[in-house]
Amino acid sequence: MKRWDRTHETLKQSALKLFVEFGYEATATAQIAERAGVSEMTLFRHFPTKEALLLADPFDPLMADAVRTRPEHESAMQALVEGIRQAWKQIDSESTRALRDLLRIVAQTPTLDGAIERNSQETVVALAGALTDRGVHATQARVAATAAIAGLGAALLDWAQSEQTPLGAVLASAFDVLSGE
Repeated sequence: MKRWDRTHETLKQSALKLFVEFGYEATATAQIAERAGVSEMTLFRHFPTKEALLLADPFDPLMADAVRTRPEHESAMQALVEGIRQAWKQIDSESTRALRDLLRIVAQTPTLDGAIERNSQETVVALAGALTDRGVHATQARVAATAAIAGLGAALLDWAQSEQTPLGAVLASAFDVLSGE
């Protein structure tokens, strides 16, 4: 792992631990940088905002590649749903636990209301790009990607606040709705 990647991961892990321990609002970026052993300037080179520490999505390339390689006969929404479903199957249990912790913080912090929507633009761009690579018109691709990510965001926030519901069941239900079933 490259130095940049190690620092990036250390910052994310340090932030998560501090957010869980003290709460999002009570944790300063200087504390996160100190816990990670870097300067606050380095933190902001990796993450432009404190919010981004929670919501930077490492799964975008994985999802976009999965959408891009779906069979040509699939509609834009079907390629999105099935590609994202395929990508999520590759997420390990440790990443799933970390995702639940992050999303739980978002769901329980009033100042983060709407944070997922604000930070989903890169995901929408990646998925819309994958669809346009498949020959979907740019506007249709953007509409489909926006709908899919908004729906998944809502489902994931509900899941994060639940102790009982497994992620697979939540995603399967969301994918069924998004695919018109």
